[in-house]
Amino acid sequence: MFSRDVLTSASRKTNIAAIGLALIAPTTAASASISPEHPVIAGINLAGGEFNSARKPGIYAKDYIYPDRKVAAPFLAAGMQIVRVPILWERIQPAPFAPLADREMARLDRTIGELKDFRIIILDIHNYGRYRAAPLDRTPRGDAMLADVWAKLAQRYRGQPRIAFGLMNEPHAIAARRWRKMVDRSVSAIRRSGARNLILVPGTNWTGAASWTSGGAGSNAAAFAGFRDPGHNFLFEMHQYFDAGGTGTDPDCVDGRTAEKRVAPATAWLRKTGNRALLGEFGVGPNDQCLRMLARVLDHIRASPDAWMGWAYWAGGAWWGKYPKSVQPSGGQPKPQMTVLQRYIPSRSSGH
Repeated sequence: MFSRDVLTSASRKTNIAAIGLALIAPTTAASASISPEHPVIAGINLAGGEFNSARKPGIYAKDYIYPDRKVAAPFLAAGMQIVRVPILWERIQPAPFAPLADREMARLDRTIGELKDFRIIILDIHNYGRYRAAPLDRTPRGDAMLADVWAKLAQRYRGQPRIAFGLMNEPHAIAARRWRKMVDRSVSAIRRSGARNLILVPGTNWTGAASWTSGGAGSNAAAFAGFRDPGHNFLFEMHQYFDAGGTGTDPDCVDGRTAEKRVAPATAWLRKTGNRALLGEFGVGPNDQCLRMLARVLDHIRASPDAWMGWAYWAGGAWWGKYPKSVQPSGGQPKPQMTVLQRYIPSRSSGH
């Protein structure tokens, strides 16, 4: 799961608060049960806002783009209810502790309006645990910087309960316990603002499902043991790719059994700890083995609603071109992966 910066390089890539929308099942062990009232719900990453991250801030509609209603339409028509919207931190806050950038936030607000038919809109700070390429754990006051931007975003969006806060995309090269402290500070800042929105909590090590329980005392599982959100409205966010190296950069896939083994330990940990998660990124190429493998993984997720609230496929978006994992329709035709995904999208009438 490496940085997948397209265009300039060829590779890119709950205990529910009473907020008026019953977005997710509770995260407590007592109430997270397998039931038709809480099916696994489906979604899509609509990429573009994070593109050309070396160009800061970059030129809108040339270097990067946010999704609009037209881009989202095929996924809404398919019944998807979650959309994850990658954004670049430096574009919305050009300097640490500075006010949010008015023009960029106006663009983001327009995008949110265009995506209003999704049930959950995840704002994903797509920075890999860095700001201007500097790792936050090696940046003076890095933890305070992250808490500051989230406090400001929470203040802005606390009255919009369908907006969820994705704390950070794929942090890596940060010790798990150090990352946990950063998460705690950001979650506290969000809740102090009065926001009760859903928070997506990633681990370090690319927040990989396969590695979540690996590493003993240095694992995400150990670091996030006993994690609590004062607002009681969070999910862990995990990602997983299924090429041989698990990086998402190879169009080929492992077999279905091997793929399922990559997510099964995370499923077991979620059950054991009484938590739930979103599989926030996964994607495959269009070949037959990948499609069979995709179905095997989605079978596993669908059978585990006590552990997995839902999933968001990587990716859709207007600028992918020939990117093999894209499911953005071209020429009016659905991509092969979408024909598999469609079988796992619950109807909007299934208990919601």
